[in-house]
Amino acid sequence: MSHQQVKHFELLAFDLDDTLAPSKSPLPDRMARALDALLNVTQVCVISGGQFGQFESQLLTNLNAGPDALTNLHLMPTCGTRYLVYRDGQWRDVYARNLSEAERAEALSVVEEEARRLGLWEAQTWGPILEDRGSQITFSALGQAAPVQAKQAWDPDRSKKEKLRAAVAPLLPALEVRSGGSTSIDITRKGIDKAYGIGELSKQTGIAISQMLFIGDRLDEGGNDYPVKRLGIDTHAVEGWEDTAQFVEDYTVRANTLS
Repeated sequence: MSHQQVKHFELLAFDLDDTLAPSKSPLPDRMARALDALLNVTQVCVISGGQFGQFESQLLTNLNAGPDALTNLHLMPTCGTRYLVYRDGQWRDVYARNLSEAERAEALSVVEEEARRLGLWEAQTWGPILEDRGSQITFSALGQAAPVQAKQAWDPDRSKKEKLRAAVAPLLPALEVRSGGSTSIDITRKGIDKAYGIGELSKQTGIAISQMLFIGDRLDEGGNDYPVKRLGIDTHAVEGWEDTAQFVEDYTVRANTLS
């Protein structure tokens, strides 16, 4: 058992897709029960490139935590460019750092033009290919609601997505263009990634990075969870939500034993 698995942390931060739930799918019942229990023993953050609506449909709908437990939950959509907490019975913004209208319009135009030029603008999709999330523009090759199997088959070696990212980035030098989920490209302000979000979380809560643990499925170099490593945060890699559920269940048992 590694040192980060036995250490007690003030806050556990999680990626969403393929860490807490299958891509764009609701929180499985086992994972929901594990998170409910975890929220009773520590602070929890969920950070993802998705917008708040995705957090609602994937995470909150199947989470049965009561109001007191929800005050321990921190939500950071669009890689932490927006931060919400549960207060007075509803989710309230601590901040929302949106792109300007001009920045969003340029990003939407450039990514569509390059996707069409490269032959990556698909005819069969499940929902819109482009989303304006306020603080982030997201390209999803097959649409946000595409089945997991279709997403996995579209770009198994991630070469299509990387080709598009590499084409768009120099055309938007004032913005950050990075690989997102299995079929997506995310565009934000420069320097905005999950490391930014976790850094802001530390500032807002007063919890030191050394007292946080980050759990994600893409902590490998080039993965969208990898940037958090430059903060010096402890990390725990998983290969899917089942791994996460087991880790959380074990962590909660130890936390209750120590309390």
